[in-house]
Amino acid sequence: MSNDAFLKACRREKAGFTPVWLMRQAGRYMKEYMAIREKHSFLEMCRNPELACEVTLQPIKAFDLDAAIIFADILLPLDGMGINLEFTKGEGPSISNPVRTRKDIDAVKVIKPEQDVPYLLEAIKMVKAELNGKVPLIGFSGAPFTLASYIIEGEGSKNYINTKKLMYSDPEGWKILMDKISDVIIVYLEAQIDAGAQVAQLFDSWVGCLGPDDFKTFALPYTKRIIDTVSKKGVPIINFGTNTGTYLDLVVQGGGDVIGVDWKVRLDKAWKTIGYDKAIQGNLDPVVLFGPVSEIRKRVKEIIDMAEGRPGHIFNLGHGIILGTPVDNVRAVIDAVHEFSGK
Repeated sequence: MSNDAFLKACRREKAGFTPVWLMRQAGRYMKEYMAIREKHSFLEMCRNPELACEVTLQPIKAFDLDAAIIFADILLPLDGMGINLEFTKGEGPSISNPVRTRKDIDAVKVIKPEQDVPYLLEAIKMVKAELNGKVPLIGFSGAPFTLASYIIEGEGSKNYINTKKLMYSDPEGWKILMDKISDVIIVYLEAQIDAGAQVAQLFDSWVGCLGPDDFKTFALPYTKRIIDTVSKKGVPIINFGTNTGTYLDLVVQGGGDVIGVDWKVRLDKAWKTIGYDKAIQGNLDPVVLFGPVSEIRKRVKEIIDMAEGRPGHIFNLGHGIILGTPVDNVRAVIDAVHEFSGK
């Protein structure tokens, strides 16, 4: 592989410089992406291997990135689970049959990736062939709590009332549901790895709505089982959650070679908390990219300096690139990371 800095950093080996990739690096801020999006729905793009491959590679061609991430969505397994998913224009994902009762939970199925998401596996194979060893390819899934929240709420949520109501009123039903979702995520990630993904990331975008005790009881055991199982495939696992900075000591118990952190915690404090025997990924606030380049460079340098040259830092944003982010500012981040870390 011509650039294996990202893989080395995942394993806390000396990489020579700080590798960088960005969550949602393939997305609506790029005109190349929008040219395809104008002709196809989001789900059509995900379910068409040729389009998913093209979109995955757009940022790799445009920027000096150190990893590619397959263009997909954390909700792609839902159809195979018997959950009706739609993306409505301007509204985002919506589910017409949310899971609220024990009967609903019993109806949830465990997917067979080759049957239920063949397009994703084909896209991974195509991207891997196109990359031809240029940079590694990341596969990913939503983490169990975040997927459970989506299928219980039926859409995005501020307070997760239905999710927490189920957790508190029927903990046994919650366990049955989370075990099923965990089984789904395990086969989903393993299939991506078998298709060619060299790293797997779990996105727990919504888990930060839980306090530490609820996290420990209702989310952590399931994330741990997934990571323990998928790790046997021998590829690095990135365990990423948002708004978890106050209980990173618990997050790290879930496992993973790399712990991803958002911008609400200082990188140096976060790394000290999770331990230097783990790699760390993060953690620039995505909104900084709307500021002047001088400020972007200053913030990038602060984060690089916090890592103190220790092997195992992967630079990323604290969450995905936001719609409307100037393309030149994305380039400024990537170039600054490499400049300040000695590439």
